Amino acid sequence: MNREDFVFGTRSVIEAIKNGKTIDKILIKKGLDNELFHELQTLINENNISTQYVPVEKINRVTRKNHQGVLAFISPIVFDIIENILPGIYERGQDPLILILDQITDVRNFGAIVRSAECAGVHAIIIPEKGMARIGADAVKTSAGALHYLPICKSNNLNNTIQFLIDSGIRIVAATEKGNKLYTETDLNCPVGIIMGSEEYGISQQILNNTHEQLKIPILGKIESLNVSVSAALMIYEAVRQRNI
Repeated sequence: MNREDFVFGTRSVIEAIKNGKTIDKILIKKGLDNELFHELQTLINENNISTQYVPVEKINRVTRKNHQGVLAFISPIVFDIIENILPGIYERGQDPLILILDQITDVRNFGAIVRSAECAGVHAIIIPEKGMARIGADAVKTSAGALHYLPICKSNNLNNTIQFLIDSGIRIVAATEKGNKLYTETDLNCPVGIIMGSEEYGISQQILNNTHEQLKIPILGKIESLNVSVSAALMIYEAVRQRNI
C-alpha cells in the first residue's frame, strides 16, 4: 500500500475532509470517545462517509505510527452519481450500458473489470458503499489507468439504485450460474444494466430478485467457474457485439 493512500490521526483526517479530499473509507478504533472524535463524527455524518469501527489491530496492520485510533483511506478518484450521469447518456442519443458490481472484493479483479469496461465503452460502473474492493493505487494500476476515465458511482443501497435504473427504462440482467438462458441468447442491444457478483459469494438473492433476466456463461471444462473479470468482459462485449451488428 502506498503512503499516499491514507492519512492517520484524528486531526489529520478532519483536515483531509475539510479540504475536500475524497475519502473512500474511515477506520475508527472501537470505543474511541473524546472531544476531537465527536468533531470527526459530525463531519463523517455531514459528508456521508463510509466508516468502520474496528479493533485497533486492524489499523495497526496499515500503520503503527501515532494514528490515535483513526485512519482514512484516500480515493485517487472522485466518485460520480448515476442519477446525474444517466440523463446525459440518453440526451446524446445513446443506449446506456451500465455495469453493476456486487461484492467484488478482490482489487485485481476489480481493476481488470474496469479496464475491460472502459475499453468497451461502458458508460458507468455502480458499486456498493460497503463490501467492495478498496479503490486505491493498486486498483488504478490494475485498471491500467481506466479508473481515471470511467465514471464510478457509489450506491448506499444497490436495490434502490437498480430500481431507479429500471424506472429509467433500463433492462437489468444478471450473470449467474443460476441463469436459465445463455448470455448470447438475450437482447442486450437496448438500455441495459449488467450485474456481476464475486466468485465466492455470487450475486445476493435480493438483487437477483430485482432483475429482468438471469443469464449464464457455458462452462464446459472441469473447473466450475470463470474468473469474474473474464465473465464481466464476456458479458460486456456481447452487448458491444450486438450493438455493432
